[in-house]
Amino acid sequence: MAEEQKRGLEGAVIADTRLSRVMGDVGRLVYCGYEISDLADNATYEEVVFLLWNQRLPSAAELEALRKTLFSHMALSEAEIDVMRRLPVKAHPMGILRTAVSTVGVFDPEAEDNSPEANQRKALRLTAKMPTIIAAWSRIRTGKELLQPRADFSLAENFLYMLNGKPGSKPEVDALNAYLVLLADHGMNASTFTSRVVTSTDGDMYSAITAAIGSLKGPKHGGANEAAMRMFFEIGKPENVEKWFKDEVKGKGRRIMGVGHRVYKAFDPRADVLKRQVDKLGPGAKENPVFLIATGLEKQVMADPYFVERKLFPNVDYYSSIVLDAIGVDTDLQTPLFAMSRIAGWSAQVMEQWTDNRLIRPLDNYIGPMDLKWVPVNQRG
Repeated sequence: MAEEQKRGLEGAVIADTRLSRVMGDVGRLVYCGYEISDLADNATYEEVVFLLWNQRLPSAAELEALRKTLFSHMALSEAEIDVMRRLPVKAHPMGILRTAVSTVGVFDPEAEDNSPEANQRKALRLTAKMPTIIAAWSRIRTGKELLQPRADFSLAENFLYMLNGKPGSKPEVDALNAYLVLLADHGMNASTFTSRVVTSTDGDMYSAITAAIGSLKGPKHGGANEAAMRMFFEIGKPENVEKWFKDEVKGKGRRIMGVGHRVYKAFDPRADVLKRQVDKLGPGAKENPVFLIATGLEKQVMADPYFVERKLFPNVDYYSSIVLDAIGVDTDLQTPLFAMSRIAGWSAQVMEQWTDNRLIRPLDNYIGPMDLKWVPVNQRG
């Protein structure tokens, strides 16, 4: 049997990075030297994109140039939209996003060019198009007219506009911007590792990001935000929390989605920022039964010896689901929003992998039979 500490590659280090550092024992997250709470309170998502791609914050001129360049790539081509219109409207949005990103790569004449310059341009295109793809799919599946991005809007503003058909309020834009900043990168998580593995084969940017989206989809990773929201809906009312916790968690051993983390053994710093964002969204969000259910369930968790002893606290998925719901994002679009943020980190990780690209090829521990003898098919019992 493989050594216990290596199951799931736990404790294994596969790369040096300058992008993000997760300090799970003390609940800290740093991007290129900057504390995540400082960035979430002050930075735009575009500033964080620049930071991850360049390992420094932009000047005002560089930030404006990036914003304009991102806008220039946001619109989808007629060919890309046509492919999306042919997809089944009941498909999961993460499947749509995975297919749409792959489609963008098919139409990109630079797709097979893995030079640093081409990868930078592909990173720009993907970061710009992700919001448009998600908003377009929301409108396609509900029979609404697609909207074009506006040159005077930030990425967060454009997403809310293209999704809802009207500009978002300042609190909504600020909340979405904070969300995008918080989830832009997070060490060697499953989807980032996937993107690095694909890149290590000399695979192209689109292949790496498509694979990362597939990895993010699962409920043990990015899909946990959707699962957490569905759990809150199942509980139904704030007054049901205590009984649900007693019956389902203590009685049946059910897992609480959005609680616990593979790395964090302290409160996830991103969850703390997102919880504060609910307050900033105003009375409607703070008095929403879903938020009251979440805070009530958190109290049960934080008072229970089982969770306290094992250091299981609410993570980013727990409160990100509340924030996204409060700004009008459908539950099944919440994981695509995770990808919309994480594209900054994925693309940065892909470009970093290329700087010293060695094939990632771990070993396994074979535990099957040996020395079996071939038996012709007509002699097998």
